[in-house]
Amino acid sequence: MDVTKEHIGLATERYQVEIEKGHIRRFCQAIGDTNPLFLDEEQASQSAYGGMIAPLTFPVALSNESAQLPLELDFRRMLHGEQEFIYYKPLRPGESYTAQMKVADIYEREGKSGTMQFIVLDTELRDADEELAVVSRTNIIYRAL
Repeated sequence: MDVTKEHIGLATERYQVEIEKGHIRRFCQAIGDTNPLFLDEEQASQSAYGGMIAPLTFPVALSNESAQLPLELDFRRMLHGEQEFIYYKPLRPGESYTAQMKVADIYEREGKSGTMQFIVLDTELRDADEELAVVSRTNIIYRAL
């Protein structure tokens, strides 16, 4: 299936994500990050943040397999092109956020093997007050057949 501009705005159902200290710890171990801001409550409490926060790339570890976009894509044609995180406030352990993924944009570029489509997916994380905390933006390259 090729995607078109008509797919912009498609979204998953909203789902809840819990930020847990253990998940943050395991994420930090996986990426080799020992920053006490993410791992040491006492040291983090003395920081400008006033407590522990999640690493900036942590939103990639938050997903819900039951929340799928209504797109039938051929995974063999997909490449991860780019990842960006837009922060409005830090993610904090012990807090719950509402997440939703949306197709934010679709555009095309010519490549050596034909026209490639680029699918921009934004996953928004909102806090308990429905304020936007983070947008995790993924750019998928959808190669020509």
